[in-house]
This record gives sequence, C-alpha cells and structure tokens, in this order.
Amino acid sequence: MLKKLDEFKVGETGLIKAVGGEGKIRRRLFDMGVTPGAIVLLRKKAPLGDPLEVTIRNYELTLRKSEACLITLEVKEGSLK
Repeated sequence: MLKKLDEFKVGETGLIKAVGGEGKIRRRLFDMGVTPGAIVLLRKKAPLGDPLEVTIRNYELTLRKSEACLITLEVKEGSLK
C-alpha cells in the first residue's frame, strides 16, 4: 500500500518509492538522503503534525509537513509497534 509520509503513524516503516517537488525543495530532500529505495521509520510527530522526526539511513532527520507530503512510500507490513 502506498502512502505519503505525512499520513504515517508513529512507528510505521516504509520504503521510499518517489520524491515529488521541484527545484530547491527536491534537491534539498535528495541531499538529506531522502531518495527512492531508502527505508524510513516515523519516530515522532508533533501534536499538530508538524514537524515529523524520522530515521533514515541510520540518522535522525526532522522534516516539515510540507516536505513530508512530497514523499511517497510503500508501507512495510507489520511496521506499527
């Protein structure tokens, strides 16, 4: 099942399938290691959903909700704690 990162629940894990956006935003995400094929774990979510803390490529990364909605992932089965 495909979902956007901003739709994930805390503890869910997924495999990045696509990164949207254009120009500087897309380049910034790629520079941070947000690339297709990377595995992402949603660690924390602020009360209003912005920002989100994820683990990707063995480091913690904080993303804005506007950035997270550009990332499409395939949810890994049984990924919720």
